[in-house]
Amino acid sequence: MKSMRLIGSLSCIMLVMAISAVAQPSSSPAPVLDSAGRPLQRGVEYYINPAITDSGGHFTLINRNGSCPFYGQENVSGLEGLPVIFTPFVEGETVIRENRDFRVAFSAATICVQSTAWKLGEKDPETNRRLIVTGEDEGSRKARNYFRIGKASVGGDIYQITWCPTEVCPICKFDCGTVGNLVENGKRLLALDGNVIPVTFERKA
Repeated sequence: MKSMRLIGSLSCIMLVMAISAVAQPSSSPAPVLDSAGRPLQRGVEYYINPAITDSGGHFTLINRNGSCPFYGQENVSGLEGLPVIFTPFVEGETVIRENRDFRVAFSAATICVQSTAWKLGEKDPETNRRLIVTGEDEGSRKARNYFRIGKASVGGDIYQITWCPTEVCPICKFDCGTVGNLVENGKRLLALDGNVIPVTFERKA
């Protein structure tokens, strides 16, 4: 009788372990790779470059209307732009992974007394598209400062940047969107809810 109880107990333990193993992901999401095939690292400077030449130039700070905050993307290719630094949401993570939340900030000083971190900003009244600005989200979760990178449909080490911070707030319902650009008065602004810019990442030398 004792043997049967022992076997039964062991069977229950094995069943629980098997269910737990199935419930856990087999591995971490794939790392986002730079143009040299290396994983993007926390705290390292990178240039964000459009993968398609007619999508504008390198990402940088743009003065939209003569006042803060800044927006941005270069109008034409060939210019170096400004590097950015990525910071994963997961504490202790050193690699930027696909479809995981992170903060991104331009590595530059500005005349604005504010952060250069990307933030989901206001909606443009003419196009109804949500703009990407710089600054800190004043909300408790700071969800508007967190973005994601996923593979673009064109394949290879080409990606698209999205706003959908479900790691920051798993129970929140977000109106997610993918980053593209909006041309306004000859300037290219980063915006959601429209065209999509496939991008690559170039590590700063």
